[in-house]
Amino acid sequence: MRRKYIYTNKRHSNRAVMSAILGALSNGSLAAVIYLSYLKNGDIPAGYGVTGFLAVIFSLVGLSLGVVTARDKEIYRFFPWLGILLNGIALAVLALIIYLATYV
Repeated sequence: MRRKYIYTNKRHSNRAVMSAILGALSNGSLAAVIYLSYLKNGDIPAGYGVTGFLAVIFSLVGLSLGVVTARDKEIYRFFPWLGILLNGIALAVLALIIYLATYV
């Protein structure tokens, strides 16, 4: 059996992994806040708003880390694009929540 080896200098960037982790954390906290506020019929404590604000901060930091890391040519592309996708989803959900809160 013939084995194929690929020699490369590429690596997974720590910033890209952190971007993906921040995106997953933001989406998870938003999902928890949405579910818990649904259970309370919209009567939510102020801590839920703080959680949403922290999700915005985490998403913005994660998105900037993903974009900066995606430009680097010496890394694998999976984690930067995963971070950009997850943080973009979190920011889009937050924008939708704010939009629905102002018009409904």
